[in-house]
Amino acid sequence: MKERVVVGMSGGVDSSVAALLLLEEGYDVVGLFMHNWEEKDAEGVCCATEDYEDVARVCGTLGIPYYSVNFSQLYYDNVFRYFLDEYAAGRTPNPDVLCNREIKFKPFLEQAKKLGASKIATGHYCAIRSIGDKNYLARALDESKDQTYFLNQVPREKFDSVLFPLGNLRKTDVRRIAERNGLSTAEKKDSTGICFIGERNFKKFLSSYLPARPGDIVDLDGRTVGRHDGLMYYTLGQRKGLGLGGDSMTNGGRWFVIAKDLPRNRLVVSCGDETPLYKSSLTAEAFNWIARPDGDEFRCFAEVRYRQQPQPARVRVAGDVATVTFDEPQRAVTEGQYCVLYEGCAAGDLCYGGGRIVSVD
Repeated sequence: MKERVVVGMSGGVDSSVAALLLLEEGYDVVGLFMHNWEEKDAEGVCCATEDYEDVARVCGTLGIPYYSVNFSQLYYDNVFRYFLDEYAAGRTPNPDVLCNREIKFKPFLEQAKKLGASKIATGHYCAIRSIGDKNYLARALDESKDQTYFLNQVPREKFDSVLFPLGNLRKTDVRRIAERNGLSTAEKKDSTGICFIGERNFKKFLSSYLPARPGDIVDLDGRTVGRHDGLMYYTLGQRKGLGLGGDSMTNGGRWFVIAKDLPRNRLVVSCGDETPLYKSSLTAEAFNWIARPDGDEFRCFAEVRYRQQPQPARVRVAGDVATVTFDEPQRAVTEGQYCVLYEGCAAGDLCYGGGRIVSVD
């Protein structure tokens, strides 16, 4: 009897090819579409309808059954509320990380078991590395697409029940496989934007959930240089959209965000001098260890944002708190984002796990 695997089908090319490859490997493959956001467009059509239709077409081509499950309330309660709370607190959250922990590797896995599956699979560009009788998260072959950063909060034991068929493929190979096998998603554009919500006019979208509080934009000397629309709309290091031009004091230089002064509702900016943006260390809390090196102090590589070039660092651990000190100062390390630690920079190197950045120095 074939082993059953439920594939998380998003309607994109990656999950389509993941299902195809597992089918070719001899698995009993079932597609499962997760409906996680309730919203209709101007014509009253559910925004997820097009993606679900793509899933139906691909599964029809592959000759596999497919189902849909609605996790929208769980998503709103466990991911989106956190997203709003973090912005209200002046931080910049990463909903994709929580989406993986709270939805894709939790209720999705439980639903798969109800369908008789022993494993789930996704179209993530990640790999699994087995050590003894345990499976660990590892870097994918395609460095430019590696998505282990987004899975840093998934508990280690979940990876015993997960397959990543794209871990040893490059994106160009995936599209080529899809085209060769006549999959309708072969040339479909990759999804971007907020996890399961997609591309939006961010300012308009966020303002419909949180009240905006306009305030002053000040330079490092406290001089008022403009007005902001609300601190939640800005991120550290941001250069565009500030509405500030050069003057006699800046010699026409470019402005960028240095900090958010939440108590006084002020956006702090600098012109030309980026030195205040660079920090040497950070503290990350609620650290999720997928694989932990021996000892409370060790060296590894760290990333503080998706697709950042891995940075060598020294780590000191105390309970579930990690203090990370970089060999070289890092630009725009942002509270609310995740610091993710790695064994190395090559394909197959372990992702040790990650924690939420709560302070920088």
